[in-house]
Amino acid sequence: MTATETKNRWDDIPLITEKKLLRMAEKHYMNDEQLAFFRNKLLTMRTELVERTSEVKERLNANESIADPNDRASAEEEHWLDLRLREREAYLIRKIDESLQLIENGDYGWCEQTGDPIGIPRLLARPTATVSIDVKNIAEHNELHYSDAR
Repeated sequence: MTATETKNRWDDIPLITEKKLLRMAEKHYMNDEQLAFFRNKLLTMRTELVERTSEVKERLNANESIADPNDRASAEEEHWLDLRLREREAYLIRKIDESLQLIENGDYGWCEQTGDPIGIPRLLARPTATVSIDVKNIAEHNELHYSDAR
């Protein structure tokens, strides 16, 4: 088999719908069907982000000379926003890559702090989540209280 013909373990697993995913029993948590669903979701997100990132990169590389100060200020604001967007999307791509690696390792869907299930609803809302909602709430609560103490 050549490199382009290489099959990976996910190729033979049929993709399930979100509805079926939500109806699955807890005993099936993070089985191959669920992992294939989230892998596909993450790959789709990554592809969309890479396309958007290249569009932003093109806008950032466009060299415009604007004479009017108001137009120049608007263009600089757009440039700044594009830089911020590119930074956030690059971060999200890294998080997606980490999540894809967790799928390959068999660790996806499990809280990195407690080892408990993160939960299907949370992963549907945030496929790159690495902690359960309880752990996240505690961290946010602590952050709020420690930031107020300063």
